[in-house]
Amino acid sequence: MSGLVGWVDYARDQRRERPVLRAMAGALAARGPDSEALWTAPHAGIGFRFLAVHGDSTPQPFTAHTADGPVTVCVTGAPTGVAELRARLAGRWAAPALETGVAGLIAHAYLAEGIAGVTRLTGAFAVALWDGRTEELLLVRDRLGTQPLFYHLTDSGMVFASERKALLAHPGVEAQIDLYGLRELFSCAGTAGHGIFTAVHQVRAGELVRFSRAGLTQHRYWRLTTAEHTDNLSTTVDTVRSLLQENVTGHFAGGDDLGIVLTGTLESSALAALAARTMSGGRLRTFTVTVAQQPGDPGSHPDARYVAEVVRRFGTDHTDVVLDTADVLDPLARALTLRAGDVPDPLGHTNTSTYLLCRDAGQQVRGVLTDELAEVIFGGYPGACDAPATDWQTLPWIALAHQRGGRYGFGADLLDPDLQAKLDLNGYCHDEWARSVADAEHLPGEDERDRRMRRTTYLRLTRWNQLRLTHLESLAMAAGVQARMPFSDHRLVEYAYNVPWAMKGFDGREQSLLRAAVGDLLPPSVRHRTVSPYPVATDPTYGQWLVDELSALLADSNSPATALVDRGAIRALQTDQRSLVSGPRAWVARAGAEMVLALDAWLRRYGVRVAL
Repeated sequence: MSGLVGWVDYARDQRRERPVLRAMAGALAARGPDSEALWTAPHAGIGFRFLAVHGDSTPQPFTAHTADGPVTVCVTGAPTGVAELRARLAGRWAAPALETGVAGLIAHAYLAEGIAGVTRLTGAFAVALWDGRTEELLLVRDRLGTQPLFYHLTDSGMVFASERKALLAHPGVEAQIDLYGLRELFSCAGTAGHGIFTAVHQVRAGELVRFSRAGLTQHRYWRLTTAEHTDNLSTTVDTVRSLLQENVTGHFAGGDDLGIVLTGTLESSALAALAARTMSGGRLRTFTVTVAQQPGDPGSHPDARYVAEVVRRFGTDHTDVVLDTADVLDPLARALTLRAGDVPDPLGHTNTSTYLLCRDAGQQVRGVLTDELAEVIFGGYPGACDAPATDWQTLPWIALAHQRGGRYGFGADLLDPDLQAKLDLNGYCHDEWARSVADAEHLPGEDERDRRMRRTTYLRLTRWNQLRLTHLESLAMAAGVQARMPFSDHRLVEYAYNVPWAMKGFDGREQSLLRAAVGDLLPPSVRHRTVSPYPVATDPTYGQWLVDELSALLADSNSPATALVDRGAIRALQTDQRSLVSGPRAWVARAGAEMVLALDAWLRRYGVRVAL
């Protein structure tokens, strides 16, 4: 399943607007390369782009006809619990046929159980449902927000789509950004519901949006809650193992056209180990991206030997996608990466290498399992226990950026000082931090360390990782590959979120709980490996390239970004580019340069109007 679009309008006959709907669906062609389908009614139209995974070719949109009007459904992602849903409906008088796909099951569940039949769905999904009996639209997004779903309100209706590019294909949606949108861009605040573009909104994680002639209502059907953890260590270890195995097995149950993104870390190796146990025939396919540390020297990357041990242990059919600096700086690859996410992102070449990995993996598989969220829920992310990063009254990634020399937001140090003053990014990040801190629940009597770490984990799960999950999903889908994230199962997240911090690191190491849960499956070196960052380019020519591109931007009188940047700060980098090459500041300095370049490309290619 892939991408959906739609348009509800109570003043227009949507049966005459199929060309607009087709243009919107066409914008998602990379997400759904296999087929396209449109459905229209007097006041609603829905389009779908299809990517067949596990050989599923069930058509969407699906329409269930009733005497009072049709109920039409589209669903994207990889919903779980489908067998349970089918069994639940089997005993009813209007049970769906055995060949009915997930969209059809959702339609039947809605007819039988109402809205609860939709919100009981689990896994990664986004649902659009038009109830022709009441002429009402329902948009539903999964609990962790792994599937994107955006919308824009018009004078007489609503436009919605899996990606913002499809909204912008509608003639009534303008590409514009205001101060609020710029604050979100340059803070990675991940404010729930914000779509970056002016008047573009996102269905929040765990939210149901209803739209009718009476207007729009929003309802949170799920949120991350705090509960006392009563299991002992042994039971906790067994529960984590059981939940992970169940999740991984569920993804491979429908076929073997999936692979694993393998980085040699504890988390990704655990996925490979658990997947290998489920394979009934054929070899598990694994994929690694290696960014050469120096030109022509891919073998020097620290992940290499751990990956090799996992491949040997499980006999996987392994592909190493080897990239050098020229690959991650390729203009076409960078343009495709920007288009995948629809907005600038500070992680520049990391995004490009991820896209290129998915592009090559797509030659062999239809989907890949990744280890997103594992480091958050099990306490393995950089600086997890650092008091400064958790005690500063700002978003944790902003605190980390400040520790490494950043001054404003994340990626905003090269912005014009007057614009920085208008944005007040540090104040904005504090305010957003305070909002989340007030929203996070704590247990009575919880000690200060657990309160601090729960707060930090809550911020990451509901903000930073909300952005990263949907961004990864879009990068993969731009290459025609579905990204699946077993660690984002809401049951596992809820369970691990409430495990006391002392139990997560019971033996004094990060991710002790996860090591205990899967360690018996892994080579000893991998089991005891410490946290490793995603591979990045350290070739000094990367820093020089950034400076050259920034210099070209300043020299281009037609650049839409020149009025928004600090020329003096860029000239300082021209004189001394060491901060872009290596050292503790490199991560932050590169983010600033990458954001300016991405902003310029975005303003040009998307025709974005900046409304300050």
